[in-house]
Amino acid sequence: MIMSQRIQCNDIYRTRLGRVLGYCAAILSLSNPVHDISDSSATAAEYLNGVKWEVPAKVSPGKTNADPPADATILFDGKNLDAWHNGNRWKVTDGVAIVGQGEIRTKEEFGDCQLHIEWSAPNPPTGQGQGCGNSGIFLMGTYEIQVLDSYSTDTYADGQAGAIYKQTPPMVNAMRAPGEWNTYDIIWTCPRFNDDNTLKTPAYITAIHNGVVILNHFELKGDTPFHRPPQYENKGDKGPISIQDHGNPVRFRNIWVREIKPIQGEQAREPFIRDGDKETPIAAKK
Repeated sequence: MIMSQRIQCNDIYRTRLGRVLGYCAAILSLSNPVHDISDSSATAAEYLNGVKWEVPAKVSPGKTNADPPADATILFDGKNLDAWHNGNRWKVTDGVAIVGQGEIRTKEEFGDCQLHIEWSAPNPPTGQGQGCGNSGIFLMGTYEIQVLDSYSTDTYADGQAGAIYKQTPPMVNAMRAPGEWNTYDIIWTCPRFNDDNTLKTPAYITAIHNGVVILNHFELKGDTPFHRPPQYENKGDKGPISIQDHGNPVRFRNIWVREIKPIQGEQAREPFIRDGDKETPIAAKK
């Protein structure tokens, strides 16, 4: 009997304690209400840069990252080389273009651009060093990123696949075996020149080889010849894309390019901090 009474008293105590704690929580909630973050009066101060941006254009991407987006210029889709000067001297078979006699150059010219190109070194490999699966992609017909079978053979570092020829090696060697397909995805920023033809800003390149970054915003020292140091020469703000004939039957497929330009914005007002209805210019805040 005594034990039963004790249990009953404990239950009553717990019930009353729970009610007291509930009352305390309610009081604390009233004194420190939680604001809905959708209420603009409850949000923190916000920085605004004062720039009125144009609305970015909508571009439909390809079905895969290798497929051209809607705004791309198709340079080779496996059918013909009509977009290229001298294309009639290269062989097109089974959807691929094989290096023939002389370089090919696009009929259209490009400045800042995104370039996608797939290539395959000959299998079985023949030759050594620069004589093994050699070709090259020339931006603006002047600045070369090397194509070479760097899976099967060794050569000087700034002459291997993915190198900016005679200027820098790639950060890593991401080659696939001869006969397999390699992909270059290239972001190109062309050089700019002053009115007197002196260099204003150099060329830059970022390159991804088979999904691996090999060049990260590399600053070119000029063109990429074999026989002399690099130098810049004002040849205009656009130029063709060319593919080299180095005497090896390198194969190419799925070549497309997109012209790129920075998004535009107007500095409509100086940067400021908005806190509710109060706006404080950054300069004044400092």
